[in-house]
Amino acid sequence: MTTTADKAELLRSLHIPGTPLIVTNVWDAVTARIVAGAPGVKALATASHAVSFAHGVPDGEGLTVDQALEAARVVIDAVDLPVSIDFEKGYAPDIQTLEANIARLIEVGAAGLNIEDSVGTEKAPLFPVDDATERIAAVRRASDAAGVPLVINARVDTLAGGGEWDDAVTRANAYLGAGADVVFVLGLGTEELVARALEQINGRVSVISGPSSVPLKRLAELGVSRVSFGPGVLGLTLAHLQAAATRLTALGEYPEELGFSY
Repeated sequence: MTTTADKAELLRSLHIPGTPLIVTNVWDAVTARIVAGAPGVKALATASHAVSFAHGVPDGEGLTVDQALEAARVVIDAVDLPVSIDFEKGYAPDIQTLEANIARLIEVGAAGLNIEDSVGTEKAPLFPVDDATERIAAVRRASDAAGVPLVINARVDTLAGGGEWDDAVTRANAYLGAGADVVFVLGLGTEELVARALEQINGRVSVISGPSSVPLKRLAELGVSRVSFGPGVLGLTLAHLQAAATRLTALGEYPEELGFSY
């Protein structure tokens, strides 16, 4: 049986500048299995927004840490692929609790995680850069102590929260220096910004994409290492479901997808 450490090593190896890991975000066992069964999929990642909404609570640590860990376990146990968990801010008010929670996340089988640097439910304000960097270092210490090379995708919320470019770059490089494997920079909405980030950040860069984003092939050409879609995948799924419900209620044609085998 593949160990969690093996899955973490595999997940890290999939973050290749120019050949990015594409993660179509999931939120429960059935979405995990469906995405894992799609051709070419090599790893999964949850989206906290989708997990929270599926539980009927708001995003932004609306779940308790126990609920978040159980939701992670359900996804991880559903598939054989490495799974990265969107662990929000770590569900911890202090460094000691953060390290303990990361140890618990590893115990349920996570191969990687996202961790945020904003303080509240919005993209601003942010933790002071030294505090945010120490939080990344704490995640790495917990990972090392567990003997699992957890893949840390450290989120940089500066630009999305209306902050300055130089602060975003400073934070990204500090997080990489503290043990992050890749930095997840929100707010890179144009090709020029993506290229600028890749030039100034001393490590691998992850981005979130949607219909108005830089095309996937161009992101690969520029050298991005990972692309995710966050709550957009939940929106995609719900839009199709609502459209089907509308058609059926109106006595319309049966959607072909009613015959989908899962």
